Amino acid sequence: MPTWTALTTLNGKAQADALGAALEHMDPEPTGIGVFEVEDDSGLWEVGAYFTDQPDDTALLLLTTAMGAKAFTVSELPETDWVAHVKRELAPVEAGRFFVYGSHDADKIPEGKHPLLIEAAMAFGTGHHGTTLGCLRALDRLAHAGIVADKVADIGCGTAVLAMGAAAIWDADIVASDIDAQAVDVARANLVANGMEAKVKLAEAAGFDDPALAGPFDLIFANILKGPLMALAPDLTERLATGGHAILSGILNEQADDVAAHYTAHGNSLTHREEIGEWTTLTLQKKP
Repeated sequence: MPTWTALTTLNGKAQADALGAALEHMDPEPTGIGVFEVEDDSGLWEVGAYFTDQPDDTALLLLTTAMGAKAFTVSELPETDWVAHVKRELAPVEAGRFFVYGSHDADKIPEGKHPLLIEAAMAFGTGHHGTTLGCLRALDRLAHAGIVADKVADIGCGTAVLAMGAAAIWDADIVASDIDAQAVDVARANLVANGMEAKVKLAEAAGFDDPALAGPFDLIFANILKGPLMALAPDLTERLATGGHAILSGILNEQADDVAAHYTAHGNSLTHREEIGEWTTLTLQKKP
């Protein structure tokens, strides 16, 4: 079955969100809609829609005119070609010592890098998103500083790429958890694909609500969103060993000061922050 894609770019998150919402009311209706920031510091946002029936060109033109967007580029792709297209677009990502790649790029692994295999079908948490990339870079910085973590937790693990990054450099006791059962299944598949199923334990849990997450941990990843991060601050700090580190992301740049201040108030000090596109990654250390 052919698939049609319609892609455009425009300035500003609010306009992009509004265009994405307007696309939901088209006839024929899209089977999927995506709104993403173009992470090149250009300020542009990409809006894409996917159709199993050919979209109405006139309706698309009216939407872009109303929203001040560029005209949609509409392409017809046979289903088999779409898979190949995704693989071509999902280029490998280097984050410090880590090389995140799909199996179609297995021949491109640079010497001296720690390869982390994530398939194209599991696109969230591949390292392309600013939050995941920021967390991998933060992990790399800690390791370069001589930090060695014996116990690690990856909260909201998604693909488990962060847990796998820790497993690649340390002989540690690592647990990765997610509230979503499907995410845990994805994490398990990735661990098997990387030969790390014996190095990382998995848990399906909300926050730290699992005996495997009792701590104390030398390093805790929490790549989620501002609201859950703020709510987790007391539990996360309690389960962090004295002098241990937390790497937090899923934080919009304008939210970073609030999150940092909240965690500082709970007994942590901010040691590093990095902005990638619209996202900030914070590295904190629990005070004695």
